[in-house]
Amino acid sequence: MQTRPLGKNGPQIGAVGLGCMSFAGFYGKTDIAESHATLARAKDLGVDFLDTSNVYGAGKSEEIIGSFIKDHPNFFKIATKAGIKRLPGATERTFDNSEAYLRGELEGSLKRLGVDYVDLYYIHRRDPSIEIEEVTETLVKFKQEGKIGGFGYSEISPGSLRRAQMVHPVMAVQNEYSLWTRLPELGMVQLCAELGVTFVPFSPVGRGVFSKVMPDPATFAETDFRKHNPRFVEPNFSLNVKALAIFNDYAADLGVSPATLAIAWILAQPGDMVPIPGTRTAAHLTECAAAADLNLTADQLAEIEKILPVGFAFGSRYTHNQMWGTESYC
Repeated sequence: MQTRPLGKNGPQIGAVGLGCMSFAGFYGKTDIAESHATLARAKDLGVDFLDTSNVYGAGKSEEIIGSFIKDHPNFFKIATKAGIKRLPGATERTFDNSEAYLRGELEGSLKRLGVDYVDLYYIHRRDPSIEIEEVTETLVKFKQEGKIGGFGYSEISPGSLRRAQMVHPVMAVQNEYSLWTRLPELGMVQLCAELGVTFVPFSPVGRGVFSKVMPDPATFAETDFRKHNPRFVEPNFSLNVKALAIFNDYAADLGVSPATLAIAWILAQPGDMVPIPGTRTAAHLTECAAAADLNLTADQLAEIEKILPVGFAFGSRYTHNQMWGTESYC
């Protein structure tokens, strides 16, 4: 596994990480044994960067990771997050970036993970009532106290990153980025490269569409994030499937899976990118990790751009409600 830096002066980590939201059942039922098998495969593959959050299954993802690393210490670099807040009985989420809330959530995450330190701590979503400079000062305190190795922000704008960076160097930014979600190319990718901030693309395989077997919306549970997502409802979904079929054929011609090719495309982009495909199975993780060994040529990259040109996707990446909390900048 090739490595890339986590932050300008941070540790080296595998070029492909593992998103652990699926451990909490967001995209279908799973269990601890299956999740542990995926983590064991990650260890074998050199996938040593895990991404989780306090809200993934109300801490379930962190607990599963904690139960695994108890017997497999000192291998994984762990990133977790806080900032999203769900009030009892509420259907909509709110956001809280206050020091008191973040400190309490960090302590809870450390307890569930069974560690006294995480390598990276993200603000999951910005709280618009608190200036980002103040939030960054809070995160600097956590670093000075030895609870985190560095900090980052998720789904923020380039302007917010510049403001945070003026207070203290930011280790990483995590935004959605893939062949069908290329908004970060309008400023964020370039700024991260300029500042030495690691860019961590989540959903690099498009929530399952870059796959040998296309997901079937008819089988989505009501709790599945994709159930009402614009790209997975008709007529958008059928149009997307038609476009992606050509990409899948090209991947087959190269002798790789669509997931491998989609992630290899990300790794070929400028800057230090560490995509974190989310999966709950060892087999799918193996496909994703193979991207680190696939060095695409200029001709192959040009062919991918021809097959799936920027903006090809039908439908917005989020509904209005799903967009709540993300920062727009275009």
